[in-house]
Amino acid sequence: MSRAKRRDTAPELALRRELHARGLRYRVTFPVPGQRRRTIDVAFTRAKLAVFIDGCFWHGCPEHGTRPRSNSAWWRDKLAANQARDADTDRTLIELGWTVIRAWEHEAAADVADRIESIVRVPPDSITASATARSPRSP
Repeated sequence: MSRAKRRDTAPELALRRELHARGLRYRVTFPVPGQRRRTIDVAFTRAKLAVFIDGCFWHGCPEHGTRPRSNSAWWRDKLAANQARDADTDRTLIELGWTVIRAWEHEAAADVADRIESIVRVPPDSITASATARSPRSP
């Protein structure tokens, strides 16, 4: 686990390049307010938009997430704790008026950037409520 990158992963870098090419500016590894040990992968502070790029394995992607066979009970609990922490982080940010986007590492950077741009480029007065947005999941 210690070798898993926490930041600057290939999917994060691809998204950041795409956003920069579109003229969007953002903060990287921005601290989650009130939660010292948690950070937002890509933050748009003026729009109060938090973007997380979740790894398929670590965050339990329904399409590509796998479960190790050895020590399976420990891994089940670990991955469930990761998902619970994600939900808690989302809840905290939404309560503070942020919009949260969670994208899977396998999603195309351009598709995620489209979702981000549709929120960031909207005038602040037209945003009525914060919500969590993720691409539709397979049943």
